[in-house]
Amino acid sequence: MIVWINGTFGAGKTSTARELTGILPDSTLYDPELVGDALRRLLPRKRLEEVSDYQDLPSWRRLVVDTAAAMLAEVGGVLVVPMTLLRQEYRDEMFGGLAARRIPVRHVLLAPEETILRGRIATRQEPGEPEEVDLRVRQWSYDHIPAYRQALGSWLAGDAYVIDNGGLSVRETAERIAEAMRTEAAGVCDIVQTPEPTRETVAAGVLLFDADDRVLLVDPTYKAGWEFPGGVVEAGEAPARAGVREVAEELGIELGGLPGLLVVDWEPPVRPAYGGLRLLFDGGRLDAEDTARLRLPGPELRAWRFVTEAEAAELLPPVRYERLRWALRARERGRALYLESGRPVG
Repeated sequence: MIVWINGTFGAGKTSTARELTGILPDSTLYDPELVGDALRRLLPRKRLEEVSDYQDLPSWRRLVVDTAAAMLAEVGGVLVVPMTLLRQEYRDEMFGGLAARRIPVRHVLLAPEETILRGRIATRQEPGEPEEVDLRVRQWSYDHIPAYRQALGSWLAGDAYVIDNGGLSVRETAERIAEAMRTEAAGVCDIVQTPEPTRETVAAGVLLFDADDRVLLVDPTYKAGWEFPGGVVEAGEAPARAGVREVAEELGIELGGLPGLLVVDWEPPVRPAYGGLRLLFDGGRLDAEDTARLRLPGPELRAWRFVTEAEAAELLPPVRYERLRWALRARERGRALYLESGRPVG
């Protein structure tokens, strides 16, 4: 199990995590900052200069998950992870990766009042570092408060178990976390456990439309970015029937028949992903009654919405958007298209 202690800079995550490992039996401190330090030494300077935060490196996010899995295989028990995580898409990617490895996560947020937070930052010192480093770290911490405030108001407070530790000592905060775990107040994150693929996969998505021809997208809890309703085709299953099954499971909508094919897209392997065939089908229009019946399974999908093509470009990862764009052209023209990496071939 992982106890992920979240909070912005100055919230007291690391000191609380150290204290918590003294309270929880069979627990180990795991600080993902060390993964960032390693990447700063390993990656070319040019690559590091392309990002403002090592969390923006896909390699950091992958390595944090892989290292956690390796540590738990080595020592077992509980990993206590003090790490600021303010971008929901990164939370989805990393917690989803942990869930895929059957590692449950308890997400705790330390959230002192902003005046207390700013006071802590003002007196923060880096052990053994010169004053200019302290000033730089303090300014970095101040600069991240607006992002923290935005995350707190949009998703973070609803995802994590929140502890206002402004008036608590480090020991009291750690004891509060331990008690919340014991009573299940800080429960395991409700997130689908999708097994990691071991080879190329076939996935079937279904495009559903409203009366204004806007397309339905869903927001998975276990990976970054919005998606089409659908999923991986199971062994021995026909892709179109897989799409129908997934729409029923994900949304509670029973399609009347098999949907027509719009695009077949070959997604080449890009490590660590294996790629494979991605098919999109036309599920037709949903009327007001169908839309009223839409239901989302908590562990798998967070939200749904109908969007225009332009709005989809803001929500979907680039290759997924290209797949949608050509699927809409295929729907207009009445003939299916073959794509590779989201581009028509032939």
